[in-house]
Formats: sequence, structure tokens, C-alpha cells
Amino acid sequence: MKRDYYEVLGVSRSAAKDEVKKAYRKLAMQYHPDRNPGNAEAEEHFKEVNEAYEVLSNDDKRRRYDQFGHAGVGSSASSEGGGQYGGSADFGDIFSAFSDMFGGTRSGGGGGSPFGFEDVFGGGFGSGGRRTRSESGIRGGDLKIRLKLTLEEIARGVEKTLKLKKQVPCEACNGTGSKSGVLETCQTCQGTGEVRQASKTMFGQFVNITACPTCGGEGKVVKDRCTSCHGEGIKQGETTVKVNIPAGVEDGNYLTLRGQGNAGPRGGSNGDLIVIIEEISHKLFIRKGDDVIYNLPLGYPDMVLGTKVEVPTLEGRVKLTVPPGTQPNTMLRIGGKGIGHLKAPGRGDHLVRVNVHIPRDLSHRDKELLKEMRKSDNLVPDEKVDHEKSFFEKARDIFG
Repeated sequence: MKRDYYEVLGVSRSAAKDEVKKAYRKLAMQYHPDRNPGNAEAEEHFKEVNEAYEVLSNDDKRRRYDQFGHAGVGSSASSEGGGQYGGSADFGDIFSAFSDMFGGTRSGGGGGSPFGFEDVFGGGFGSGGRRTRSESGIRGGDLKIRLKLTLEEIARGVEKTLKLKKQVPCEACNGTGSKSGVLETCQTCQGTGEVRQASKTMFGQFVNITACPTCGGEGKVVKDRCTSCHGEGIKQGETTVKVNIPAGVEDGNYLTLRGQGNAGPRGGSNGDLIVIIEEISHKLFIRKGDDVIYNLPLGYPDMVLGTKVEVPTLEGRVKLTVPPGTQPNTMLRIGGKGIGHLKAPGRGDHLVRVNVHIPRDLSHRDKELLKEMRKSDNLVPDEKVDHEKSFFEKARDIFG
């Protein structure tokens, strides 16, 4: 089973393009075949990373992936990418990663890369600048729920109202975590949310960047903690959310509702709500793609003489004509009564598999009638056809 693309790159579902790109560059460098000669596992990771980046770096593909999972972007993102490793690796990004690892940009006096990666490859790939905070607070966690749907609901799509238990902003402090509603700038990191530690190596100066231990990477600290939420700015609560499920979803598909997950501590943005589809097995029907199969048992006379019957469908019962002489396992089609297509207009078909019903208990009269039928040449198999042997069967008889 394919891994989630966000998991492959190690980023959250709300990650900005720059964050996705940065994660890709790091992993592409780590697993690139040139750095791992003969390592098949590294090559597979490299392919996986490229496939994930190709989808998540494209707005349209990412939107479809967020809504429908892997089914929304085809069997493999790499099928469109080409290249030796099944993806569209951005080697400029990889060279930029080298640059970042060994010392920053070309400009400035003494922070440049001793190996001159920018000069060799044209420069302009990396910034080497300090990281800036894009938002206050910590992003809330994602929520995952499983939503069971009947085949009838899947066939036409459905709107569901979900009741959720999740973290919500504290009303007492308006989600800030502070009694006064004011957060102070962290003096340890001066509001950047990170601390830097420089060390010198044979390759030049190396800077290690970590989250600030005082504010936990938020850049702000709470001095007068709210007694209701103990300074967290969030509490356990309940809410309802409506979700529209399109027709044609399958078991394991999921939909992502942006910003409907847990609230973030101290004014952080909300996480996402991920709704995973579970298809309930139907008592009468078998799903095959967007078609629905129904097994219809009929008596021998109806198979021979033909008949008209009512059969159940996802939208109620409909009349079906069974032609005379219908053979066992014949599939009769009722067009447009199946499941709505997920990515296209129209619906699948309702298929009726006809089989002869063999009764176990017969009355004396039934048995007599069947014995009379047996005497008819038209109601028994042709002896020549029935007993005709294949070449191999004849050979087996001869050579025994």
C-alpha cells in the first residue's frame, strides 16, 4: 500500500509550498542514488520522495490528492514525471540543499561555500537567510475519523453532519492562554522562536538551528496564565461539521476538511479533519467498480420459457425480462442504475446474474413431472456433445 505523501516528505497537511520544497530537497539529497551507490532501498526512497513532491508541489494535483487520496491522482504520480527514477527531480533544489548545508549564499564576506556550488551550477538556488515565523502559536493537531456509508449513500453521494470531540479555543481567555489576553515576546529568542548555535568545522562555519526551549518555538510567552485552560488557550469541547461526500467514493478514500481539526494552543491555527470512508457490506448487492451485481435465482421452467420478474436495485425495484433459454450465470444489464462515477458524469450499471435454483425437497408429483421431462429429447443434453472427449482424454484412455 502506498504511503501518504505528506508522511513521505514529513510535513503537515497545511504545509506551505516552501516547506514542502525544503523537505523534498533534504530527502532528495539524503537518498539520491549518486550518494548511495548500489543501495536499492535508498533508490526506492528516492523514487517515493520524487513522486510525493510531484503531487504536493502542484496545486491542482495536491487539491485532488487532499480530497480523494491516491485515487485522485491516478495509480502513480510518477507515471507523468518521466526521468530515470520515475519522477521530476528538481536538481536545482538538490544543489541548493548542498549550498545550505555548507554555508549559505554567495553574498557576504566569509559565509560562502568553500566548494563553490553556486558558482558551478549558476547560483541563485539558496537563500541562506534566517527563518521567519509565518504565524503565531502552534498549529492544532489533525483529527481522523472513520465514516461508515451504505452502498445507497455511496451511489448518489450524501451530506453528513458529524459530531466531533476536539480541542476548541478557551472562551475565558479568547484562546490566548493569558488572563489579560496579552502575550509577551520571548527574551531568549527575541520572538523568532528559534535559537542558533554556531560551530566551526573544516568545511567552514556550521549553524545548528533548534526550537527555542523557553517558548517552545512560539516566540511568545504567557506571564499571567488563564486559570480555566492553564495557559494553553484550548479546552476539550464538542462541535458539529457538515461534510459532502461525492458519489463513487470507495473504502479507504478520504476527504480533508481544512481547518476543522483541533484548535492550536494560544491562537495557533486549526488542524485539519480527515474523514476516512468505510463502505458497509450490502446484504443483496456486490460492488464491482461502479457497477452493482445482484444474484437472481430462478426455477428451471423460468430459465427455459423466459419470464418477467421484479428485481431490487439501489433505487427500488424494477421489472426485468428474462429471455427464453437463458443459461446459468448469464449476466443481464440494467443501464445507469449503478454507482455514480467519482471523476466523471454518469453512473455504472446494475448487473443481474441469473442462476437456476435446484430445489432440495420435491413432492411426488414434481418428481413424476421431472421424470416425464427427462424422456424428452429437447430437454436433455445432446449425447454426442455431452460425451465428446478432448484429445488428451482420448490419449489418456488409450495409454492408460
